Amino acid sequence: MQLRAIHENCSGCRTCLLACSIVNFRETNPAKSVLRIEGLFPVPGVYRVQLCDQCGACAEVCPVEAISEIDGVYQVDKDLCTQCLECVEACPQGVMRTHPGVETPFKCTLCLECVEACPRGAILIANC
Repeated sequence: MQLRAIHENCSGCRTCLLACSIVNFRETNPAKSVLRIEGLFPVPGVYRVQLCDQCGACAEVCPVEAISEIDGVYQVDKDLCTQCLECVEACPQGVMRTHPGVETPFKCTLCLECVEACPRGAILIANC
């Protein structure tokens, strides 16, 4: 299972970012979201949704094997992570994230809250 975006449906409301941060960190803090909404300025109203596609690039570069695939989802083992940030640099979508208030890098866990929260159907589930 993967997340997919229909960029044309995105209005830039960022409701998905709030849902993600609430579920994963119990905060309304879009900076702690594991997806990104990118405005394609100067064109008004055109947005690009950046999502984790569970490609595994983060796991491939982790020198201590702190990222592993469990049931199709790459997950970070906080106890093994050394905070080297190689995974953040390697993420082709730029959604392997860090935040000053969080010790280890974090990524999408496929909780699907962004899919549920999006009022315009810009994020959906794609079966591989």
